[in-house]
Amino acid sequence: MLQHLIPMQIGIDSFVETTLGGTQSSSELGQQRVAQLVEEIELADRVGLDAFGIGEHHREEYIASSPAVLLAAAAARTKNIRLTSAVTVLSSDDPVRVFQDFATLDLISNGRAEIIVGRGSFIESYPLFGYDLEHYDELFAEKLDLLLKLREETRVTWTGHHRPSLTGQGVWPRPAQALLPIRLGVGGTPQSFVRAGTLGLPLTVAIIGGEPHRFRPMVDLYREAGRRAGHSADKLTVGVHAIGFVADTSQGAADDLWPAYSTTFTRIGRERGWPPTNRAAFDAQRGELGAFLIGDPDTVAKKMWHISDSLGGVERISLMMSGGPLPHAKLLRAIELLGTAVRPLVNPNASSAL
Repeated sequence: MLQHLIPMQIGIDSFVETTLGGTQSSSELGQQRVAQLVEEIELADRVGLDAFGIGEHHREEYIASSPAVLLAAAAARTKNIRLTSAVTVLSSDDPVRVFQDFATLDLISNGRAEIIVGRGSFIESYPLFGYDLEHYDELFAEKLDLLLKLREETRVTWTGHHRPSLTGQGVWPRPAQALLPIRLGVGGTPQSFVRAGTLGLPLTVAIIGGEPHRFRPMVDLYREAGRRAGHSADKLTVGVHAIGFVADTSQGAADDLWPAYSTTFTRIGRERGWPPTNRAAFDAQRGELGAFLIGDPDTVAKKMWHISDSLGGVERISLMMSGGPLPHAKLLRAIELLGTAVRPLVNPNASSAL
């Protein structure tokens, strides 16, 4: 059993992926997948997991263009689990609507809402909502500034370039939590780590390949930027979003996830000019130093603490467990094991699930 003293939160992230190319219509697929998603979140709540995140995407294979709506449906069916975006593509959204949507979710869930904001790993939302990719970073910085102001003040005076100014208008509803939690989701850009630290925002790092310890210099950069800006260390927490899957055996976990992983990353690779994905590279990432948390409960728990130790301490690790080609029953089993078997190993003093 792992003997770490600081508890680590465990979460799940989903893009609500579905299977394309079958005989069902898109509406039938959507209805089925949303019903499955709510069942997954209900189970995650029952087995004691800490958070469930839905990442905003505007693509045919992902039914996640409106994370707050999906999370609100889950809020009415759950009791304890934190409900978060993973991420909200703030650059192409309106901060006022984002705040209102998640404040409403916070009221429905009795104070369990969070927002993870980022610039997004896909670009479809920019032309969809009329934004120029030339302003990719400027849009995000400006809209983040407004979002942070909205959570501090009910009546806001604010001026920007990419959204009409506010001149004291009130923004309602207000959330149940005194300060709606906002985390900054980042990839591998040092400037993004510095921005999060300077603003004193909790950080979520997407580590979907390579070796997690290579992110340590940027995490240190984040903590140093926060310290220089006068923020206390307890505000500068780090979370990790990583590809993961749990089964009764490590080989079974790999064999179950591989078809779904291969389908997804082969499709994305064709779009981005990446080399074809292969099983050998996938299995290499399951190794001791790789980024994937795929295996039996003991393997996944040890990997979580390895990642935390590599980054100087992690508050939360959320596993991206693919849907779509992955059978729903196997995904439910993975969620069950994550709560009933991995969680007690990571946090031995946590109350028992189920």
